[in-house]
Amino acid sequence: MNAENNGRGAEPLLQVENISLSFGGLKALDSVSLEVRKGEVLGIIGPNGAGKTSMLNVINGVYHPQEGRILFEGKDRTTMRPHEVAASGVARTFQNVGLFKAMTTLDNLLAGRNLFMKKNILLQAIYFGPAQREEIRQREKVEEIIDFLEIQNLRRLPVGALPYGLQKRVELGRALAQEPKLLLLDEPMAGMNMEEKQDMCRFIIDTNEQLGTTIALIEHDMAVVMDICDRIIVLDHGAKIAEGSPDEVRNNPEVIRAYLGDE
Repeated sequence: MNAENNGRGAEPLLQVENISLSFGGLKALDSVSLEVRKGEVLGIIGPNGAGKTSMLNVINGVYHPQEGRILFEGKDRTTMRPHEVAASGVARTFQNVGLFKAMTTLDNLLAGRNLFMKKNILLQAIYFGPAQREEIRQREKVEEIIDFLEIQNLRRLPVGALPYGLQKRVELGRALAQEPKLLLLDEPMAGMNMEEKQDMCRFIIDTNEQLGTTIALIEHDMAVVMDICDRIIVLDHGAKIAEGSPDEVRNNPEVIRAYLGDE
């Protein structure tokens, strides 16, 4: 990452303040605070059960915390539901691909444009006049994403027939179709081979640098995290134990003990 986009000193896009989340007697998050700064790639790491996915679920409205608050662009949206969070400018991918497997790549990407469909359902059903012009506009945007992700030859193929790595790329495309200000990626490299990981890294960096999208990602591949992230947050047993640049986190004794392992 270049020095102008390392996240330091940038205005916060998202602020998570003293969030606590419990399920019965299990405390998934314990008074965790963090911020995602405009224009950065933030990594969230930690061992299994550390609370990483719970944090993403809180950010995008799947869970509502018992304590604390969430600010997005300075506005409190702690109790927003997922569709409201999406409408505010937050998109997400999942650890397990959540595509419509029987639908084509093109149709899956068009599904990501649903937020921008303004005409009423009757006009859409008869595909006439304003509805027709609207769909043309949405298809033009989707074609831009197809070109950006280099999946032109997958346009008409059902995504269920694609290799797993390409399905993950299509899911990234569907999230980008929402034109997010903040993109949440839950283990985008999971299940990929080395070549697929290299491709995904390139597209994540391009999304950040060329499209200007702020990104927060969970990832277990430490080589990937250290290479593409500007800052890293480390969680362990629901608490934040470290925060800093890749070099600072890599050399933090508590992180080494909790996650990276002693030599």
